[in-house]
Amino acid sequence: MRNAACTKGKKQVTFSDLAAKFSSAPKFIARYFTYKDWRDRGLVAAMPDKHYTEPNQTPVKKYPLSSLRMRKYDLHGVFFKTDLMTVAEEEAQGKALYEDFWFGQYGSYKAADRGRLNKLDVYDTLFLLDKKALALRNMTRAGLMRLACDRRKDFASLYAVYKDWREKGYVIKTGFKFGTHFRVYFPGAKPMKKDDGAWIHSKHVIHVFPKSSKLLISEWARAIRVAHSVRKTFILAVPGKTSRGRSEIDFVLYHRRGGEADSPQGARPRYAMLSLSEEEYIGGQELARAINEAKRRKMELLLAIADRETAVTYYRVIQIKLPGSRHDYFEIDWFQP
Repeated sequence: MRNAACTKGKKQVTFSDLAAKFSSAPKFIARYFTYKDWRDRGLVAAMPDKHYTEPNQTPVKKYPLSSLRMRKYDLHGVFFKTDLMTVAEEEAQGKALYEDFWFGQYGSYKAADRGRLNKLDVYDTLFLLDKKALALRNMTRAGLMRLACDRRKDFASLYAVYKDWREKGYVIKTGFKFGTHFRVYFPGAKPMKKDDGAWIHSKHVIHVFPKSSKLLISEWARAIRVAHSVRKTFILAVPGKTSRGRSEIDFVLYHRRGGEADSPQGARPRYAMLSLSEEEYIGGQELARAINEAKRRKMELLLAIADRETAVTYYRVIQIKLPGSRHDYFEIDWFQP
């Protein structure tokens, strides 16, 4: 309470006197300053001790469903182990795969006429092996998988996400320039210039967050900021369906309606808050369970991150429905209360 005094008997209790009792409690400072920030905006935050069952629309983004229909290819190539790249041998088929389905890079980047070979990254290579469209002269599928998994422990999860989107007709390319694993083009995208002479640009990027992994909050938030700075939607991919188990959220939040702040007397909470600090780690399983707990309460999830100066940044989590997928996907957008 602002400008209020807390006493025990006749002795005044200071903030530090009271807060010290919780100095070992998990996330106490993060929880306090995220709560305070919401209250400072004239909005109500409450403890999540009540399960709200009144109808409330939790938004779900439905992405278009297509399918990848490839004709028969008989492509051969040499796999370069250090680079995790394949160079295709047949010029005509390599060019057709590139122009029809945007697999690999024919010629040079944004200059397909400068060269006659198609270069396939490890994800394209493995996918085309699985589709029987490619045979490698010097590597088996099992050998490639072992090599890739030795190089990066999360490769199987990344490939599972890549394959999921590719099979639904999306084009998946490297997200290196944007600090993420992949960038995404919707079904029908081609690597050639449009009629107006402009290149097609991706509007979405994907970051894969396996349930077994943990990531520093500051690094995770940085990837989202980079995506937003180049006007791309950040998609978080959590491979595999979330296992059973509940994750406690920190607060339920009332927002505004018609310009007026909601209150517990006349409305229901709209958001569930997960309070985090800049210096902590979050796991894929923890985040997925928090998202599902918000859904169970029929609320949207807000991630509230308190930095080292106690400023709070909010991110809104919206579930994506990718028809036929067995993985969880979420759009994460910067949110201004």
